[in-house]
Amino acid sequence: MEKPLAPWEQHSSVIPIPRFDYKAPNSILEQPHSGFLITCDINREKSATKEVISILEKHMVHSNNDSGSSELIVVQSEKKRKLYSEEIEQECKPFSNEKDASNTKETCVKSDEEENVIRKTNLSLVKLMKKGLLLFIYPCDHRQNSVDILTKILNSLEHGDLKPPHWCHRIFPIQETFILNENSLFNVVSKLVQMHLSNGVKNPEKPIKFAVGYDRKGLDTIAKKTSKITFVNETNVLDLLGRNECFKIVAKAVKHVAVESVVDLTSPELIVLIELLPISGVQSNSTVAGVSVLTREFVTTKPRLCVKSLSLVGLDKKAIDATILQ
Repeated sequence: MEKPLAPWEQHSSVIPIPRFDYKAPNSILEQPHSGFLITCDINREKSATKEVISILEKHMVHSNNDSGSSELIVVQSEKKRKLYSEEIEQECKPFSNEKDASNTKETCVKSDEEENVIRKTNLSLVKLMKKGLLLFIYPCDHRQNSVDILTKILNSLEHGDLKPPHWCHRIFPIQETFILNENSLFNVVSKLVQMHLSNGVKNPEKPIKFAVGYDRKGLDTIAKKTSKITFVNETNVLDLLGRNECFKIVAKAVKHVAVESVVDLTSPELIVLIELLPISGVQSNSTVAGVSVLTREFVTTKPRLCVKSLSLVGLDKKAIDATILQ
């Protein structure tokens, strides 16, 4: 009788998931990226990863860009698999037991499945310092419109074409990442608001009502725990751009683009959401944030301003309020 697999072996044999991209933190510091920040159940990150990968695969645009980078990724993956297979064959030769050799080949097959997951979505999984969060980013030369993809996902949920996910709670579309400081925050928000107004309604109502959401995603707690060791500068950055300071900078950027605009927290037409990203491996004097400019159908305002929960999509306002109050 065969010995049953351990729980983690069962998980890896059924659910192929991508590995962390340890080059991503340096890449994010060098250039802006787009992607998704997903909230999920704590200690269910692997299940949520598999779930969100499946959702994104169905709603992404799979097309080669002009530079041919997608084709290049496929070719490189084929080469890696070929080299890896040759290495496996060499490793299998010394085995006198055929069972040991077959187990080694199974490892190669699993590695192929993991590569296929990355190849289909073209996303990198970034390691974070906080549980209950997942961060996926696109490469710089193959960025996609994360807001458009989230729109398709919400439409599928609303029309019943997609079942509400079990592990993933919210998907925050990151239009651009940047290193948090006053100038970068002002410039990025100004650019995205300008793009939003250019691509939106031709004659928006005036004054334009806007609101700002700002979430540190546990970076305060992380900074306190690590400040005694190495991350002293990180605490200073968080103090420099606290919630109120961030609101002032974003409001200034919005009014710079849309002069006739006012703050409205109950029924905003334009919402600027800033998310601080607790990325593992980022330099201690740098804090990375992600930003998106959204319309009100993407967000809820109670009990706080944030991206709409996937379980609330399709419900009317009364039903949403009742669910939140429970």
